[in-house]
Amino acid sequence: MTIPRALRRNLALPAIAAPMFLVSGPDMVIAACRAGLIGSFPTPNARTEADLEAWLQAITAALADDPAAAPWAANLVVHPSNERLGADLAAIVRHRAPLVITALGSPARVIEAVHGYGGLVFADVNSVAFARKAAAAGVDGLVLVASGAGGHTGLTAGFAFVEEVRQFWDGPIVLGGAISTGQAIRAAEVLGADLAYLGTALIACSESLAAPEYKAMVVEAGAGDIVPSKGITGVTANWLRPSLIAAGYDPDRMPEDKRPDFANAQDDAKAWKNVWSAGQGVGAVRAVEPIAAIAARLKAEYDAAVKLPGFEEKE
Repeated sequence: MTIPRALRRNLALPAIAAPMFLVSGPDMVIAACRAGLIGSFPTPNARTEADLEAWLQAITAALADDPAAAPWAANLVVHPSNERLGADLAAIVRHRAPLVITALGSPARVIEAVHGYGGLVFADVNSVAFARKAAAAGVDGLVLVASGAGGHTGLTAGFAFVEEVRQFWDGPIVLGGAISTGQAIRAAEVLGADLAYLGTALIACSESLAAPEYKAMVVEAGAGDIVPSKGITGVTANWLRPSLIAAGYDPDRMPEDKRPDFANAQDDAKAWKNVWSAGQGVGAVRAVEPIAAIAARLKAEYDAAVKLPGFEEKE
């Protein structure tokens, strides 16, 4: 259970700044990497193929000039309805992303291309069954999206998820789901994960693409404000109750018969424009602040947790 050598460079914390739809952009990726986290973004956040090329150029140029920066990752939606997958994958190959994280489908379509330049492929999975399929496809790591995660979420508790996957998988595991403190990052390691997935903890960072109103709502929210529903995208996701109400939905009577369709990323973006997502760890977010400040606080909390009796690092 180790972090791959290609991803350990300059890591201040065993954590990935999770790719978040309409939130993660190049400034956020660069800031995360410079703060010692693996920065990432979903390729559909770039509105066009030309925009994606510009984003990738900006990320690689900024980090190439910073030898102290951690690695970065690109997130690909591999659902069959994503018509941009081929073009986005080609751009990632050109810029040689150290890590590619697949989501919403089989990673098999991208593994050969990414391995061809020496990159790694981690698959985002929200069930043990999907984890088995991704492992069989030949991925390098598994991202376990447990219950409580923001965005498209899982239904299995992290405690159970990691344990069951470890019974058949000895490669890298990333655990996501309500991880918003340094103590929680350490807890993920104790469970048997190698890296933590930080999403909600970073929505309100200064560098994110989130609207000011979205950031303010995250700062004010607690776990009781999170509503799971398929009604927005056709895939179960966790939503902020106040944003559902503001958009005209009844959080207690959400439509659950919507089917997923990622053929047009901009149509999907419209669905997310005023309905905002967050995970159950939202209560730990108390201010809008730079990623560097968030990472420093997480590192202090993590180091304190490591030193707790019974959890000291062994020489």
